[in-house]
Amino acid sequence: MTTKPTQAKPRWLRRTLPTGPQYERIRALIRDQCLHTVCQEAMCPNQFECFAKGTATFMILGDRCSRTCCFCAIGHGPQGMPDPAEPDRVAEAVQTMGLSFCVITSVTRDDLADGGAAHFAATIGAIRARNPRTLIEVLIPDFQGDADALETVLAARPDVLNHNLETVARLYPAVRPEADYHRSLDLLRRVRAIAPAMVSKCGIMVGLGETAEELTRLFADLRATGCDILTIGQYLQPSRRHLPVARFLPPDEFAALERQALAQGFSAVAAAPFVRSSYQAEALYRQVRRTG
Repeated sequence: MTTKPTQAKPRWLRRTLPTGPQYERIRALIRDQCLHTVCQEAMCPNQFECFAKGTATFMILGDRCSRTCCFCAIGHGPQGMPDPAEPDRVAEAVQTMGLSFCVITSVTRDDLADGGAAHFAATIGAIRARNPRTLIEVLIPDFQGDADALETVLAARPDVLNHNLETVARLYPAVRPEADYHRSLDLLRRVRAIAPAMVSKCGIMVGLGETAEELTRLFADLRATGCDILTIGQYLQPSRRHLPVARFLPPDEFAALERQALAQGFSAVAAAPFVRSSYQAEALYRQVRRTG
């Protein structure tokens, strides 16, 4: 896929990258444990800040995705079977980092019969065994609508179940051609039905060409599932091969979106240009628990 280059970034998207000993320690730990992070693979703009603070979002099930979403920097292509030792390596890294809250995500693995659900459950179990006080958030794919796969993950009892819509329904064919807006909503609806006490969460990007009316509809659709937490961030084009940015929203518009989403009933919302799905995840979780 080839697209025109995106427009120049505005001043509010320019930032100094914080590095230092803690950043280098986390990067070395991830490398030495043969782990992947979505921070690095997806070129997250917050990776320097998060690594410098001693946090990271671990990405399991390999570093190549079975889908080809037009916004995502993660590689795609054939994968082998999941590494059975990976859950223990992640658990050891969580212990070494002394995390009170960890986030586990994955590439999409449509090539696996259960979409990798059992590997998610094994990773949750391994973390709990080594780190019984650590809170766990999982950011899962849609498992192609497989209800049994979702139940496998929920049975492992993560503290937060996160699944991203990414964008409004109209833009799915251009942005997420192998995903389905209503299938993702149904997944979040089933989370509330199966595990009503579990905190549920969803993330979206803006700047892809969505309208204000479409965002209002998306907020309403999400709230109808019982979703607790919403994150909203600016889409940034990873390369010229990816979709161009349609518009850079200024910070005051993100603040307005946050107020709108809170008014529509979400318990916690983070909306800012650099917000990503797992950014400040523990603070958002604790906000829900305080208000719940």
